[in-house]
Amino acid sequence: MNTTQTRTADDFALAELKKETTFGGAGHEVVRTIKQIDLTNFAARKQEIADQLWEASTDSGFFQLINHGIPQAEVDAAFEMAAKFFAMPNEIKAKYPMLKGTNSGWEFMAQVRPSTGTADRKESYQITKPRMAGLYPTEEECADFVRLMGEFESKNWAVAMQVLSCFALKMGFDDAFFTERHDPTSPEYQSTLRLLHYLPMEDAKPADFDLWRAGAHTDYDCLTLLHQRAGQGGLQVCPGKESSSQEWTPVPPTAGAITCNIGDMLMRWSDDELQSTLHRVRMPKPDEYQGPRYSIAFFAQANRDAIVQGPKKKYEPITAMDYLLQRIAANFAKLEKK
Repeated sequence: MNTTQTRTADDFALAELKKETTFGGAGHEVVRTIKQIDLTNFAARKQEIADQLWEASTDSGFFQLINHGIPQAEVDAAFEMAAKFFAMPNEIKAKYPMLKGTNSGWEFMAQVRPSTGTADRKESYQITKPRMAGLYPTEEECADFVRLMGEFESKNWAVAMQVLSCFALKMGFDDAFFTERHDPTSPEYQSTLRLLHYLPMEDAKPADFDLWRAGAHTDYDCLTLLHQRAGQGGLQVCPGKESSSQEWTPVPPTAGAITCNIGDMLMRWSDDELQSTLHRVRMPKPDEYQGPRYSIAFFAQANRDAIVQGPKKKYEPITAMDYLLQRIAANFAKLEKK
């Protein structure tokens, strides 16, 4: 390996953070076609689906999945459970805190984006299965939470592995390459289901509408699957190859569709062929719905002991654990001070 031409993980992380710091402004909205990829009859159509996923992901890094196999009733039930969890008093949720370096548990306005320098206007609760000891609410506090969310996490994992197996095919890896490196039976598993609650605009002042519910950022996983709730928009994307223009496209909730984006880890693993996508959540406008916004994201991120290096070896190898710790530290500045 020619080390003089190989970028280090630190170089990569720094470049991503510098990129984010340039995207704090409003930019402007443009309409783009959001490619929908149908997973019907997946096994028989895998090559066709892989080609479609690769085209979308090397261009914009952003697409939607339809006929993905997760019934809408189960998505709705997960949202109802998330709302029930977040409705609990903060003093109860605070018993299950997200501790430094764990990526598990509850946080409230702790995520500071390099793009804005301010905390996102939200709270979240993250489930990373091997690290949940003492972090689940009790049955008395939130009945059936553990079972329902555990099953929903598994359903999202299965969809994510179908998509990642297509990328393995296109990258020249074995079909099970990414599945083996996202093994949920391993204690090194670190994929995460994240429940998100964006705060309502109660007693909002004019200046509050200039803030961001979530500042512009890329995800630092391999692949993100996002479920949005009907009537609760605000998500905007700025596709990878067009990001310098700061032209943002709204992504309204679409029944039956999972919104997906490539993350920094998979971009690195593909030697930068797949594009990590900038996205953000804007505040509602004064004439729009002012209530809370809920979303649920599944972050497929490789097991802690997986070695991340692409087929062309553009970057030095790094474990997925070390890679994610770098990115978490950069985006949770408040937690790092504790």
